[in-house]
Amino acid sequence: MAWRFGARIGRLRPIKYGLGSGLGGGFGARRLIQTESKQVGSSSGSAGKKQNKNNNGLLITVGVATGSIFGFYFAMKQTLANPPEFIFPHSSKTDLNDIPSPNYANYIEFQLAKEKFIEILGQDSVSELENDIETHTKNNYTLHEPKPHEKPQLILYPTSTEQVSDIMKIAHDYQTPIIPFCGGTSIEGQYISSRQPCVIIDLSKINQIKHFNKSDLDITVGAGTSWLDINEYLDEYGLMLGPDPAPGALIGGMIGTSCSGTNAMRYGTMKESVINLTVVLADGSIIKTKQRAKKTSNGYNLTNLFIGSEGTLGIVTEATLKLHIKPKFETIAVVSFNSILDATNAVTQLISEGVQLNAVELLDERMMSCINFSKQTSKVWDEKPTLFFKIGSNNSKILNELIKDVQKISKNHNYYKFQFAKNESQQQELWSARKSIFWSSIDYGRSQISPNVKIWSTDVAVPISNLSSMIEETIKDTKETGLYTTIVGHVGDGNFHCLVMYDEKDVDKAMSLVNRITERSIKFEGTVSGEHGIGMSKRSHLEKELGIETIQVMRKLKLSLDPLRILNPDKIFKIDPKDNHD
Repeated sequence: MAWRFGARIGRLRPIKYGLGSGLGGGFGARRLIQTESKQVGSSSGSAGKKQNKNNNGLLITVGVATGSIFGFYFAMKQTLANPPEFIFPHSSKTDLNDIPSPNYANYIEFQLAKEKFIEILGQDSVSELENDIETHTKNNYTLHEPKPHEKPQLILYPTSTEQVSDIMKIAHDYQTPIIPFCGGTSIEGQYISSRQPCVIIDLSKINQIKHFNKSDLDITVGAGTSWLDINEYLDEYGLMLGPDPAPGALIGGMIGTSCSGTNAMRYGTMKESVINLTVVLADGSIIKTKQRAKKTSNGYNLTNLFIGSEGTLGIVTEATLKLHIKPKFETIAVVSFNSILDATNAVTQLISEGVQLNAVELLDERMMSCINFSKQTSKVWDEKPTLFFKIGSNNSKILNELIKDVQKISKNHNYYKFQFAKNESQQQELWSARKSIFWSSIDYGRSQISPNVKIWSTDVAVPISNLSSMIEETIKDTKETGLYTTIVGHVGDGNFHCLVMYDEKDVDKAMSLVNRITERSIKFEGTVSGEHGIGMSKRSHLEKELGIETIQVMRKLKLSLDPLRILNPDKIFKIDPKDNHD
């Protein structure tokens, strides 16, 4: 039949040829009626000619309509089977220049979304107060202050996973950018409101301890739960979490940045501490990444996909975490060295010989000087490169042997002084120096450098075998730059921070130094971020570390889960070819 001929034309190319199929069907129908008219005999006279003309016109119209419908159907079927590149790129990677800029809510759409947020949460859980806006815009831990126009318009305080889901459904409908927020202690600009209008979801009210499984050594908590509160709850059971980040950190943010802290050498980072997650996706869907079994080989590792994703793939609302048994016997050893090279070489040998330690922290001589200057501890310290060890065991004899191992290897590397705690009060005294580094640095900087001193904390990690060379080159660089810097490191896993102190007039010099330190880690086969994450500040560094094609794979994953790009836009890597934040 003629319409079938038109439909075949429509299948030759995607949607734009649907009309062509209709025309083909129409003219095919005209030819068909002419042929059939001849077969049955034509009408005589003018009336017959007029009737044939009307029939021809009617059938051409019907043919066009019918052919268009069938042509459009087959064209759509072909398009869905082989979607064009501009709708769904066929490659395994997504290049930044191959995607359009995201389209976010305008003022009217945002107001409509705001009304719906209030409907589901209630007015008391939706804030526009200036003080709330400010506390969700910047913090005292970072120098990444947003621009004046980069402030959230609304702060939402959900109390359950279901409310977060409802919020995301609205945000998805109105294409409203959403930034998840927990303790607000992040350093690399993780919650800068780079897109306007923007809404922050503060998860601090989802803070319940939901299930504690002592026999299985795990606990299920809300994303807004404080790690300190969890440890306080677990203390009577002789248990603890592994990671120990900033005191104000909450579980959701700890997962978002895959934080760690001083205990990471023994107990791992958040990547090693999470069993499963409950996550709300960009469209409001709720998923659970796995069951509670610690061992599984089932499918994709979605749990670890969300850890370290900084809220760009989904919003974590609940987590089941691994727990650790506190060592029955633990002590603190403090060992000073004549050079930082001796200290780092001692750590390398301890690790290579398998001496089991709970934590190893390095403070250079300048940091020790800051601690003495600030008088934040009761003890006066030797102003030399110093290692702080946590040594623990469930057997006192094994503990004593570990202490001897540390002492012996430290002696091989020319230690200056070795001391260890014999009771709990001495442990607290010795470890207090490590805990006071940030505020000691601020006190020293304000007094000796400038009342308005700024302190930028770098965060890199390298293989242990490259640690000595990495730190040695960094110290040489800082001295040549002429800025006052201190070094503190979780050197047991190759992670260290260089705290750069500077006055406003030296900001360019300081930023240049920070960039060199960050990129030096790549030279030594390391990473540009050991525990702080990427945020907005280290996007270009991450691209240099991993290569543009790896970033393109990450971008493909981002767009597959969040095609509207509403979840924490612009963090980790660029999602907009017009992005000029760098």
